[in-house]
Amino acid sequence: MIYFDNSATTRPYKEVLDSFVKVSSEFFGNPSSLHGLGVQAEKLLTQARSQVASLLGVKQNEIYFTSGGTESNNLAIKGTAMLPKNMGKHLILSSVEHPSVRGTMEQLKKLGFDITYLPSDQNGRVNVEDVQASIRKDTILVSIMHVNNEVGTIQPIAEIGKLLEQYPTILFHVDAVQAVGKFPLNLNENGVDLCSFSAHKFHGLKGTGALFIREGVRLDPLLSGGNQEWKIRSGTENVAGAVAMAKALRMTIEKSGLGLENMTKVKSLLREGLSRIEGVTINTPLENSAPHILNFSISGVKAEVLIHTLEQKGIYLSTTSACSSKKQLPSQTLLAMGVPDDLADSAFRISLSYDNNEEEAKKVIVAIEEAAKQLRKVMK
Repeated sequence: MIYFDNSATTRPYKEVLDSFVKVSSEFFGNPSSLHGLGVQAEKLLTQARSQVASLLGVKQNEIYFTSGGTESNNLAIKGTAMLPKNMGKHLILSSVEHPSVRGTMEQLKKLGFDITYLPSDQNGRVNVEDVQASIRKDTILVSIMHVNNEVGTIQPIAEIGKLLEQYPTILFHVDAVQAVGKFPLNLNENGVDLCSFSAHKFHGLKGTGALFIREGVRLDPLLSGGNQEWKIRSGTENVAGAVAMAKALRMTIEKSGLGLENMTKVKSLLREGLSRIEGVTINTPLENSAPHILNFSISGVKAEVLIHTLEQKGIYLSTTSACSSKKQLPSQTLLAMGVPDDLADSAFRISLSYDNNEEEAKKVIVAIEEAAKQLRKVMK
């Protein structure tokens, strides 16, 4: 099997699975309980929080565990908007955000909030001048993803953070789900107030994530109940998931040195090989793109059919993001970049992990070329 769909989800490390099983079976107490099992669980949760914070270069009390990227994005955006003391109803995001961000903004729009969608250039990148031009007196939040989940474009987070230093009442939220372990982000230096993470994107487990909330920033909770996570995210904590997430993050960062070097080589080989195939258009920009994502279109080939053809050969990649692939609609990100409808409708995404290699890339190039030729003959 060749698995090239790591932006959808990654294979959990064996050590991560082992830690989850061990904590679940031996330290299963509720962290809020006063007895010994509860105290043990609370200690493990605190250790996991401390490890995640240290690896991200932030304070322990700035990490809040969630169920994943979608919840973190919802909490950051809705928590900002619904805070009783907020001073405005205007929020800004890019036109190439993840559905969990766009959908959250659309919900707020129905509640009377004013939403501005920033355009992107042909590379899927936001212009900092457009951010500044969109800011109003009642703007309360700017939400921009770090690495685009479909084409891999890296947004100018540092420049936007610098700009927002002039507007202390505006919070800056970054969806960094696709960036962790592949592209560094200094949350303190870049003026980020809120940042979302998801464990299963870096070889942790599904159902576990985190939200960085800068010390002093206040949010209105989405969930009411027992006031866990410092009253921000009620619900009995997923201790085993948090411990597994901390281990996955540590292991991913430890592997990132040689891993990134190898990943960059594999992506370059894929880009060069695919670009030589008849009818292929590379949608991922050459510059300002993450090392693990390569998006391309094949004219005259239906995306879903090619995906299943490759699957029969043990090759797994995807069309748009996993959250949108079953809708069978053209990629909104590619349309925002100005990609024609027909190419946006025949787009594919390869997304790598540190375990992928050049031999796999060569096999995939050959398989895609052969499959595209066969499908064109059938469709004629």
